[in-house]
Amino acid sequence: MPLRVAKAYSKRYTRPYTRKSKVKSKSYVKAVPNSKVVKLKMGDLQGWQTGKYKTILKIISKEKMQLRDNAIEAVRQYLHRFLTEQVGKDYYFEVNVYPHHILRENKMITGAGADRMQTGMALSFGATMGRAALVNANQTIFTIGIKDQKSEQIARQLISSSKAKIPSGIKVETIYKK
Repeated sequence: MPLRVAKAYSKRYTRPYTRKSKVKSKSYVKAVPNSKVVKLKMGDLQGWQTGKYKTILKIISKEKMQLRDNAIEAVRQYLHRFLTEQVGKDYYFEVNVYPHHILRENKMITGAGADRMQTGMALSFGATMGRAALVNANQTIFTIGIKDQKSEQIARQLISSSKAKIPSGIKVETIYKK
């Protein structure tokens, strides 16, 4: 079954729903789905710790949103792949948000005879179907460390082409070190 559209989970206010209860009678979530985000830090990790990157690009959200784990992973794979191809190994890339929030879905069946197979809204808590990161306005989503001016232009082009994978508006903040 395909994923639900992102607008089904685009509430601005959401109570964080992050864990299943240790007390069995209060444990409504039977299983927490695995996160699709594979890696959080990529590139030259030692160079990042020593501070050899002169330009830092921060991808920041413009508004409060829920960023699903498949969207985070899609942007991560896209940026990591093309940064490796076009810049080489002289970059640092980090995912700054982690999908802790558990998404639920009250599955409804449509078609002939479907009224006998579901409870409607009587037991509408929903089964877990995914994870999301609750991102606030002006929160850093991704961080990219770059050495030179040419690599910065390449990274900016990649960021602008990956905007379609993120459900709300983003901006890029640049920090130059001496």
